[in-house]
Amino acid sequence: MKILVCISSVPDTTSKINFTADNTAFDTNGVQFVINPNDEFGLTRAMWFKEKQGATVHIATVGLATVEPVMRKALAIGADEAIRVDAAPTDGLFVANQLAAIIKDGGYDLVIAGRESIDYNGGMVPGMIAAMLGMNFVNTCIQMEIEGDKAKAVREIDGGKETLETSLPLIIGGQKGLVEESDLRIPNMRGIMMARQKKLEVIPATDAAKGTEEVRYEKPAPKGPVKLVDPDKLDELISLLHNEAKVI
Repeated sequence: MKILVCISSVPDTTSKINFTADNTAFDTNGVQFVINPNDEFGLTRAMWFKEKQGATVHIATVGLATVEPVMRKALAIGADEAIRVDAAPTDGLFVANQLAAIIKDGGYDLVIAGRESIDYNGGMVPGMIAAMLGMNFVNTCIQMEIEGDKAKAVREIDGGKETLETSLPLIIGGQKGLVEESDLRIPNMRGIMMARQKKLEVIPATDAAKGTEEVRYEKPAPKGPVKLVDPDKLDELISLLHNEAKVI
């Protein structure tokens, strides 16, 4: 089985976010970038298929040279090869077109992408790839098993879970539950050294249109002042919620 894991390089959730150029550009100074968490769950599941079923695992990223440290981490975790499309990932449609071009001729049985990245939260790329290539698609996937050319997947739905059976080739939008956080892997020294020798291919972007353009960024409004109420003064709390906060 040949697997492609789509990786996004995203700011660490502890990073302080700022904007430049009159709030029209993201300021990357001092920001640490990591593998998108939903993608990392997918990569860890791919490692399971590699170890248990002998799968070959490639990773693909759309990004400039600055994303290569994140790609090397994925290789150190255990991926066999990496492909970087040399372009800024400024639009979901553009990214989907670049990844679809890789998948089309790559002979992949399974494509694992995160259901969304934690920076732009578009949640659109896996579904668009599936539509472009006519592949079976399972989103919000939290469990998956593969036997031969058949896959059994469980996905989250409103109020519960749904179990699906489908055939390969398949693309999934994975998330936490595909593996647990305790299963995520930290590269060891041997993996880091081996990653330096693994193939990281850089390819030019295909000529693809962008569907959206960032116009301006805006931070959430700062939190207002907080008024503390003694736990024993329930009547005062109810009065404040009713008359001042007007939430009841």
